[in-house]
Amino acid sequence: MNKDIKYFGIDISHLVFDVTDSDGNYYQFKNTISGFKKFTKLLDLDSHCVMEATGYYHYQLAYYLLELGIKVSVENPLAVKRFIQMKLSKIKTDKSDSKLICEYAKQVDLKPWEGQSKHQTECLQMTRLLSVYTKQSTMLKNKIHGEAVLGNPSKAVVSSIKRSLKHVLKEIKTLEDKLMVLVKEVHQDVLTRLKSIPGIGNKTALMLVVLTDGFERFTSGSELCSYAGLTPVVRKSGSSVNGRSRISKIGNQKLRNLLFMCSFNACKYNKACRDIYERIVAKGKSKKLALIAVCNKLLKQAFAIAKSGLIYDDSYRRTLVKS
Repeated sequence: MNKDIKYFGIDISHLVFDVTDSDGNYYQFKNTISGFKKFTKLLDLDSHCVMEATGYYHYQLAYYLLELGIKVSVENPLAVKRFIQMKLSKIKTDKSDSKLICEYAKQVDLKPWEGQSKHQTECLQMTRLLSVYTKQSTMLKNKIHGEAVLGNPSKAVVSSIKRSLKHVLKEIKTLEDKLMVLVKEVHQDVLTRLKSIPGIGNKTALMLVVLTDGFERFTSGSELCSYAGLTPVVRKSGSSVNGRSRISKIGNQKLRNLLFMCSFNACKYNKACRDIYERIVAKGKSKKLALIAVCNKLLKQAFAIAKSGLIYDDSYRRTLVKS
């Protein structure tokens, strides 16, 4: 802990946010611009504000502080939760949470939160809405199937569902087209090179670029795999606990799901991915474990392609060749 830095633990909700500083002082402010202004009167350039990633509620305050040049860290709620559990705290209030977040801040290495550009923010907003529409289209398709199974489906009901489905599919197509245009404005080169990897098509390449912000915030393939929650967690303790290794799942779920769906095609068309899949299955390991290894391989290939300025070449061992 840097003794020159004054930490502020922030527990934020829809209407208010609770704050505890390094000296144990407690405050509460409204989660509005006027509340932000009152809070910043307590801060100076040596202040470091720490909060959890709580859905959407933390964004406005985090960006407000960032624009003022105040150090901000937005931490994984699971990491903070585990810290609180280690403290064996039985008291659960907003006041106690802000205090424990402050204690957490003083004892761990914090990464500064950089926020996102307006371009990336808009891309992610479109991606979230696409996810909603995709779920709606699946629900409507299932509903059409369900009505047909009844034997005497109502024509009025089926017609209504089909109209709704047509509208949702039209919105999906419109959003996908706009998202593609938006991504090409900044990441055209990376997008083109990613599509050279066998098993990665237009939509997968697009989502990889959006979910990783063009791979710009990562320094290694392993770091990117950790971000996706694809790194193994070993469960061993003495001679009594020897559980199977599993992926951490602490990471970007959308990215992880995208890669898992993509892994099936990669096993067919990507030689490096197919080889690793067959090798793991031949050892008697589960197919699911083999597919997770394929996800890792595919993500590392994408990282290498994005960072190197090269395109995929299956004949070269490192899968890279100058473009």
